Amino acid sequence: MRTGTARALRVVGTAVAGLVVLGLTPAVADAAPRRPSDTQIAQAQAQADAVARRIGDLSTQLAVAQDAVDTARAEAAIALDEYQATQAAYEVAQQEAVAAAAAAAQATADLGVARAQVVEFARRSYMQGSTYPEAAALLTATGPAELIERAALLEAAGSHRSDVLVEVTVVQERAEQAETAAHTAVEHVAALKEHAEATLVVAEAAEVSAREQAAALDVQQAQLETELAAAQGQLQTLIGERAAADRAAQVIRTPAPAPKPVAAPPAPSGNDAPAGAGDSSAARTAIDAAMAYRGTRYAWGGGGTNGPGWGWGVDLGVWGFDCSGLTQYAYAQAGISIPRNSRAQYASLPKVSSDDLRPGDLVFWATDTSAPGTIHHVAIWLGGDQILEAPQSGSVVKVSSMRWRGYIGAVRPSA
Repeated sequence: MRTGTARALRVVGTAVAGLVVLGLTPAVADAAPRRPSDTQIAQAQAQADAVARRIGDLSTQLAVAQDAVDTARAEAAIALDEYQATQAAYEVAQQEAVAAAAAAAQATADLGVARAQVVEFARRSYMQGSTYPEAAALLTATGPAELIERAALLEAAGSHRSDVLVEVTVVQERAEQAETAAHTAVEHVAALKEHAEATLVVAEAAEVSAREQAAALDVQQAQLETELAAAQGQLQTLIGERAAADRAAQVIRTPAPAPKPVAAPPAPSGNDAPAGAGDSSAARTAIDAAMAYRGTRYAWGGGGTNGPGWGWGVDLGVWGFDCSGLTQYAYAQAGISIPRNSRAQYASLPKVSSDDLRPGDLVFWATDTSAPGTIHHVAIWLGGDQILEAPQSGSVVKVSSMRWRGYIGAVRPSA
């Protein structure tokens, strides 16, 4: 949208200059116009300056609003990344909890067998006759600790008492440890799930905010275009009147130059050591795989190794890719496994200097280019300042021009 605004402003400037150069005078009739006074010309100039200032003010407001939208979208993407990472940890913890529960169940079963063996031992000792008839108390003992405390068992067990009691004690401790581990695993799973759900709420709120601000920005854009059209008409009239007065007075004026477009900032130079040549065949395969999905809708949280998928939260019901889902899918088709979210992709893969970018490299953007933890977007570098990306909700997978603002670095999955 900023490009549209700049272009509209250049159109106005060009139209103004053209009107002056060509001497376009819509207010000039066939008869020679009456020469305006200096005061009238000064007033006309003041009106033109006021229109120009109004356009400048609106452009500034539009730029500020666009920055707010960009910030909200970045925050949503970062929160979504956090959710995806936590969700992955949650799934691992779930598997560990299931294993711990199975171990606890097995330990409990083993304890039951061990206790039965002790009771059977005591029963036999009692029936065969013992010098300590009190051994019958074993039948009512509630656990190994109580068994050990009973002197009758110590005498009745004879040479076998240590083996039998030590075994049941060890099994009892193992069962208790397994039960504790199972409870800990379940608590860990619950904590991760709660954190993931809370993070998703934050991400959804940020994305909703971004969309609301984007909608408001669309309204401002429409208002600006209306203002520009009105300003252009007023400028044409003012320039026509001034040109007519100048022609009547035979005064040649030099037109003001059209505003020059602001040059894009130079590409920042990477500070990381080169990652190596990499596998150009794998990179080409990844690019082709992703290119095949051009036009596929952006789905917040959608897609992955197996291709496009259903979006989450605000994009529930949308089938497609988000930015890191697209890159993960692309390299999966080349036989290279990379993490699901953009921050993890940047953290785990070999870094590439910006002056050594090759097709297939992944390029990243962050809200703070000195802090990888603020990474919010990833795309595939195609070369020639072109990228392939799933940009944002409401858009589609597409080829775009490289944006150096907010660029934090690049990685090479095929290295």
